[in-house]
Amino acid sequence: MGTSAADELTSSLKSLDQANHLHPFTSVAAHAADGPLVMSHGKGTRITDSKGKTYLDAFAGLWCVNVGYGREEIAEAIAAQAKKLAYYHSFLAMANEPSIRLAERLIKLTPASLGKVFFGLTGSDGNDTLIKIIWYYNNLLGRPNKKKIIARKLAYHGVTIASGSLSGLPNLHGGFDLPVDRFLHVSTPHHYRHAPAGMSEREFSAHLAKELEDLILREGPDTIAAFFAEPVMGAGGVYVPPEGYFEAIVPVLKKYDILFAADEVICGFGRLGKWFGSQYYNFEPDLMTGAKGLTSGYVPLSMSLISDQVWQVLLEGSPTMGPFGHGFTYSAHPVAAAAALANLDIIEREGLVDRVARLAPILQRRLREEFQDHPLVGEVRGVGFVGAIELVTDKKTKLPFDLKLGVALRAYRKVLACGVIVRPILNNLVVSPPFVFTEEEIEELVAALKVAIDVTAAELTAEGIWRAAS
Repeated sequence: MGTSAADELTSSLKSLDQANHLHPFTSVAAHAADGPLVMSHGKGTRITDSKGKTYLDAFAGLWCVNVGYGREEIAEAIAAQAKKLAYYHSFLAMANEPSIRLAERLIKLTPASLGKVFFGLTGSDGNDTLIKIIWYYNNLLGRPNKKKIIARKLAYHGVTIASGSLSGLPNLHGGFDLPVDRFLHVSTPHHYRHAPAGMSEREFSAHLAKELEDLILREGPDTIAAFFAEPVMGAGGVYVPPEGYFEAIVPVLKKYDILFAADEVICGFGRLGKWFGSQYYNFEPDLMTGAKGLTSGYVPLSMSLISDQVWQVLLEGSPTMGPFGHGFTYSAHPVAAAAALANLDIIEREGLVDRVARLAPILQRRLREEFQDHPLVGEVRGVGFVGAIELVTDKKTKLPFDLKLGVALRAYRKVLACGVIVRPILNNLVVSPPFVFTEEEIEELVAALKVAIDVTAAELTAEGIWRAAS
């Protein structure tokens, strides 16, 4: 396609999109004025827009295209299953072979504490499912008051009414009348920004465990049902737990008979260099969700897993409660399950989890080497194949930029102009590369980030918004 033809097509598509499409997590006014960036095709770590410009995708779509774009094996699995059996439901004990095979595989792959899996479509509905199961479980046990659920501030667990309430991000609450009742939030486990002065990471973890216990005692242990946590908090800005965090938190939960739900939507399927973040941090959850990396984003699919302990209560309560009154039209979708099986085959055959474990130290070292001493950067953090560069107005005091200034968004656009995709979150530039990233691509990413941050710093200085500390 020639340049003029590509421009004409892009203009047409942008106009159609502006006229008809309400986008998620997008400024309505900005989209109405500027329109979208239209993507056309992808291969490996690269994605190409409708005008023919190719980008290095250092964010793996939306934390999810872990095996890279254009995997014919997954496409063929999707096509073959669609031709054989494109759809059948899983209500009333109906089943299909791909979802049966996938369920077995996931139970073998996930932590030993988990014994049954329920299939949905997204991380949001996966967490919603667990919330309902938690309430159902306590009703079956004759504990109608044990229903409150605790999460962390700045956590992201989804956008449904329940999972949006579980999330701890203000922009998910304001304007939507959230959170609803039963949802509580404790502090973000981010040592750099939230630890009292002079407190070590282990001391901060003990401090957070005490905060959690104090909340439980204040609300009443007989009212607290569960605690939700990502092993590494993702969409709120990438917050790596301080040393000893889960070691301190888990005993508090066990002490008061509170279920621990691990949200593995981002961390699951290898992003930290282990199959699951709970394995990386050495804890066994009572419940778990996963989604993004399950199919590498090729088709929608989520999983909600429960322990044998929870399952036994559901099993014993079934005669009195009747059929399990929860599910979706597309639960255990055969095409989605076939895609997941093909995706897992690739991850295992190519040793992609081990690849992340091998290359992650290089990624983390290069980000810190290049940016930790930059005057515009307060902190570089991350683990595995996920990281964040936090931009600050004062390096010494850690004073953040007013979010209305859009400093991270400004820097993100400059990274994009360099042909690399990252994600701006609050005052952070966040990276989450596909597992097939190379050392050369790590350097390409770092180079683009350096140009963007340097130019942003120069612009902010020229505009009188910021200046480097003397």
